[in-house]
Amino acid sequence: MRPVLALAMLVMLAGCGRIIPQGSLPSPAVTAPVAPVAANAVLAGIVLGPSLAALSVDDNDAAAALASFVESCPKLLAREDASGLTRAEDWRMPCAAARSWPRARARGFFTEQFAAVQVGDGSAFATGYFEPEIMGSRNRRPGFEVPVYGLPSDLVRAWPEDVPPTERTGRPPLGRYDQQGRFVLYHDRAEIEGGALDGKAPVIAYAADPVEFFFLQIQGSGRLRTPEGEVIRIGYAGQNGREYTGIGGVMRRQGLLGEGPGKYPGSMQGIMAYIRENPRDGRELMQLNKSWVFFRELDGDGPLGALGVPVRRESSVAADPAFVPLGAPVWLEMDRPEASGMWIAQDTGGAIKGANRFDTFWGAGEDARRIAGGMSARGRAFVLLPREAAARLGASAR
Repeated sequence: MRPVLALAMLVMLAGCGRIIPQGSLPSPAVTAPVAPVAANAVLAGIVLGPSLAALSVDDNDAAAALASFVESCPKLLAREDASGLTRAEDWRMPCAAARSWPRARARGFFTEQFAAVQVGDGSAFATGYFEPEIMGSRNRRPGFEVPVYGLPSDLVRAWPEDVPPTERTGRPPLGRYDQQGRFVLYHDRAEIEGGALDGKAPVIAYAADPVEFFFLQIQGSGRLRTPEGEVIRIGYAGQNGREYTGIGGVMRRQGLLGEGPGKYPGSMQGIMAYIRENPRDGRELMQLNKSWVFFRELDGDGPLGALGVPVRRESSVAADPAFVPLGAPVWLEMDRPEASGMWIAQDTGGAIKGANRFDTFWGAGEDARRIAGGMSARGRAFVLLPREAAARLGASAR
């Protein structure tokens, strides 16, 4: 989530990173289908979809999606749509209607205000992510020794001296200046765990379990519960710029995951079991992932997605903003009933790339962990656009 995340636990651990900024944890046992490369939704191809009245929109599902859509409207009206599907003014009428629309008739809102379009071939793949809750403490004490760092003071973006000015395009890389004034890569995970940030970064809190904190970093946001019952919500603030390595993929190549004697299940739970049962090898495995996420303390009633609004359980989904306008409704018909229904695209993720690739959000708690950790769904997807935008796209296609 944020400047994201999210990272869906399975694909991310397998080799892609959801680290959010931009929010999701895919499953290590899942590989996303390879989609044709296209720059955005318009270039991928747009086809008008079925009438929304023909879709099996559940009233409760629509009411929850409407509430999330209302929260997204201020951003929809102000941001540029990278997908090429809509203009800011297209959203004025739906957003004005949404503010006073009765929740009891939420299904009618989507039916009246939107038209469905298919991006590319419409073949969708969805994983899941959640907001982990782990034990933590604001102060260091026995049993709480893992620092949760905020942004360090020496983390900067700059160009290395050996990069010619003519090649300095896009955003400069992240790094730091060493004692000789040279720009170098920032400290990696092993160096940070060894104390490289002592005195250089604020400490928000201390986590109790380094393994749980490792997975919270992959998610990009989460909650720390103190022994006194206080809940500290933390969200993505930045990362060290070092390469992400999906440890699930490494374990699979080493023959540690799968079925049979001596193998561990290809899930977040299976990976955690291996690390706990093999602490030395497990720590070395985690340190292969050189990426480190820095956090900030969050206020509010939910983790923030890349759109800058709270993501909501069973209503918010991460998508690639090149193919789905952030803030837009999305209709999923999947082979997993939990993933089917109306969602609002409010987040992004490092592993969530391409047309019809989604990461469903499941909130916090053990059931959220279970559902998100095992989510791998395939089916079809439609993006819901304001009728004016859909009509314009249809005319352009003709």
